[in-house]
Amino acid sequence: MSKLDNMQDRTLELIGEIGQGIRKAVPGRAMNWVETGAALGAMRTGGRVASKFVRRNPVLAGVAIAGAGLLWLAARQRAKRAAEGPIEGTATRIEAKRGTRKSSTRKTADADAEA
Repeated sequence: MSKLDNMQDRTLELIGEIGQGIRKAVPGRAMNWVETGAALGAMRTGGRVASKFVRRNPVLAGVAIAGAGLLWLAARQRAKRAAEGPIEGTATRIEAKRGTRKSSTRKTADADAEA
């Protein structure tokens, strides 16, 4: 292992210890504020990445939005049908019958040949 690897490992350990110390020192209510701030930061970063993607690939972004809209519409219609309940109706059972045997063309051809 090189000195750089050792330094990276030690840095990661220190960051972990600092994070655990903050979690223990900060009361639960304040921790919620920290988590909320982290979530807002992640959302802002995601927004920047999404805006760059849309600028570079406007067609793909349009297709993704249209697909999401179609999925939402399908889910909405399915929920409406499920809310209406099952379809009421009647069913009748049809018994299977054996068909009458038709004479084959071979037997008819043989009978014509004998006559």
